[in-house]
Amino acid sequence: MRMSSKRIPDAGGERVLILSAGVGAGHNSAAAAVQQACATRDDITEVQVLDVLQTSSPLYRDVLGKGYFVLVEDLPWLIEWGYDISDPPFRRRGPIDPWTRANAMPVVGAIKRFQPTVIICTHFLPAQLLASLLMRGVIDARTAVVTTDYDFQGLWLTGAFHALFVAREEGRVELTALGLPRDRVTASGIPISAPPPEPREPHEPREANAGEPPMLLISAGASGGDYAVAVVRQTMHMRSDFTATIVCGRNDELRRRIETLVAPAGDRYRVLGFTSEMPQLLRSSDLFVGKPGGLSSSECMAAGLPMVLVNSIPGQEVRNGDYLMEQGAAVRCNTAATIGWKIDQVLREPGRLQRMQAAARRIGRPDAAADVLATVLDGPSRPLVVTRAAQKTILSASEQRLVASDLTGPTSLVRIVDPAAGSTVALLRGEEVDDLRRRYETPTGDLVLRRDQQPLSPRWEARRLIRAMLRGDDELLVHVEELSAPLPTLPG
Repeated sequence: MRMSSKRIPDAGGERVLILSAGVGAGHNSAAAAVQQACATRDDITEVQVLDVLQTSSPLYRDVLGKGYFVLVEDLPWLIEWGYDISDPPFRRRGPIDPWTRANAMPVVGAIKRFQPTVIICTHFLPAQLLASLLMRGVIDARTAVVTTDYDFQGLWLTGAFHALFVAREEGRVELTALGLPRDRVTASGIPISAPPPEPREPHEPREANAGEPPMLLISAGASGGDYAVAVVRQTMHMRSDFTATIVCGRNDELRRRIETLVAPAGDRYRVLGFTSEMPQLLRSSDLFVGKPGGLSSSECMAAGLPMVLVNSIPGQEVRNGDYLMEQGAAVRCNTAATIGWKIDQVLREPGRLQRMQAAARRIGRPDAAADVLATVLDGPSRPLVVTRAAQKTILSASEQRLVASDLTGPTSLVRIVDPAAGSTVALLRGEEVDDLRRRYETPTGDLVLRRDQQPLSPRWEARRLIRAMLRGDDELLVHVEELSAPLPTLPG
């Protein structure tokens, strides 16, 4: 997918560009969900989805896309190491590297041609690019970063954005403890596509159909060939009564292997290749067996479908699984040999499956895509800018296991708030605010920022900071607030 576009009648409305990256299916699936949600709003004129890897050089695409899955298959420990090393907030600061910048030029060209009013990122690569474009004044659009796993990773943090969306409240608490303003971070859930309408009633817990055996939905294609065969083989040793639908995706060889394996079981198993009926399967099944990717997990939770987690990728999928188990909506199998036994344990314990289904429904967020759109479109027009000095402070504090309110002195963090909009427009280090005070402070202690021709202190990126905060205005009245001070109440 290079670029998909959909025009929505209503001239003069918002132009939404959704940037993703095809490293796995989840990021593009989240982008498609946001695109689908755009069609429900009358204030959006046109929406486009761009996979930034498809516009890059073949080498760049192969290194980031295919290279990732080679490592997942052969060197999973390296994936875990890479995840952990890139997890601290703002470890990556400053301009993007020259190789990435060169490969991003077609994306910049696409942005300029489309002239969006809103840009939504479902991968951290375009998010880093947008921060650079915002600070350089290349784009004048509201930007949003939408994470696609339950646990927040610091790699998604950038130095400039309008809104940041995380999957759950704990991620929001983490970011605000580090110093990010509450008015710029939203716990929305992960965007998933809305299922097609059905003529029947939505799926209800299976206790309403006590005469039918539980149905397993096994995602074999996502689990990989040999491991998927092992998963299915273990279910054939189960003592519980059940039926199973096995989805192999576009892996025709795997489908044939599994069909041969389950043939002696008669009609207990149904084996499918790629199917467009996944939303219906999710709602009609009782237990999902597969990997805890961010999107597949979110789809299961929205359908009230608990999970048996197998073959998790180290890093994000392991952390996704930790959250689902913590909430009571999943169990994990660490070895293929115990999969059948583990599923039996869930099915044979009275009431356990029903409790897991209730937990899944409780944490499901089926409206996440619509919530993301509403927050961005109705949110502040000025971006939040986190200076490089503030980024360095946040990183240092996190490495020392401190939170923002623990910091004191010139290296503590300070907010710049636009009182008219009720939003934070900058996060700075205390010593940086001293430079602003010398130039812009009013008798009341506020600041009136102006487009001055005289350069400010060369010690920090003051000129670009002022330009980003003003965003088209010649001057702006702002408040300076210490991090311990209460945040302003947002309008509405």
